[in-house]
Amino acid sequence: MTVLKLGLPKGSLQDASVGLFRRAGYEITVSSRSYFPSIDDEEIECMLIRAQEMARYVEDGILDAGLTGKDWILENEANVIEAADLVYAKATFGKVRWVLAVPEKSPFQSVKDLQGKIIATELVEVTRRYLERNSVKAKVEFSWGATEVKPPVLADAIVEVTETGSSLRANGLRIVETVLESNTKFIVNRGSWEDPWKRRKIETLIMLLQGAIEAAGKVGLMLNVRRDDLEKVLSVLPALKRPTISALSDSEWVAVNTVIEEKTAREIIPRLKAANAQGIVEYPLNKIVV
Repeated sequence: MTVLKLGLPKGSLQDASVGLFRRAGYEITVSSRSYFPSIDDEEIECMLIRAQEMARYVEDGILDAGLTGKDWILENEANVIEAADLVYAKATFGKVRWVLAVPEKSPFQSVKDLQGKIIATELVEVTRRYLERNSVKAKVEFSWGATEVKPPVLADAIVEVTETGSSLRANGLRIVETVLESNTKFIVNRGSWEDPWKRRKIETLIMLLQGAIEAAGKVGLMLNVRRDDLEKVLSVLPALKRPTISALSDSEWVAVNTVIEEKTAREIIPRLKAANAQGIVEYPLNKIVV
């Protein structure tokens, strides 16, 4: 039987990735003693790999596909197919930034001020290319972790990843410049992409994962309304596209089905009731395939 070898990111993205697959319809079970999670699809074999190494293993064909950040593709200069953007991160459904940061009281105001200085980072090659683009010569040291605590004693500045900047602020650092924006990518080995069966499997998987991301933070609404009140009700709804309107057995009534942001539901439902909507039902969404 043909099997798709899929790499899942171990570490900070692991729980978010497993949760995303669950919403997409795949149940993944991770054991603390194994790097080979089980998945309820016999045509997929999963392996946990650090995001930093994922692109290299996919490029070499050890894995057919995997999830990793744009940052680590660039860091490894990997020759892989970037088949899809999957914009989610550890804490949010958004992009992350690699930023140049210095101590709050540091005199450094731009990358130009770091000529001859020491910069600590895990993203060494990307940082070196960033310095070259800015005609700055500085020493770039690989950081094994706890990068935020290194300035000013062990380094003059750092290049570190952030979603909100809160960890940097908590460590007395301020952001000078953004080095790189990154998000999760679904990457594929070039040979695997040419295999018709694997490509179809991958495209189906991507469709479902993107559908799960699209549904994040949204809910469905169903309601009934008299035709005479329909325009009033529609004016309340900020629909994803246009609401679905269906006839009911009573010709004077219609059913309306739509998608809204979950955070707005508590404001919209009372307004729908005031517009004479009845039988309002809010329901959760797992996937929206557009």
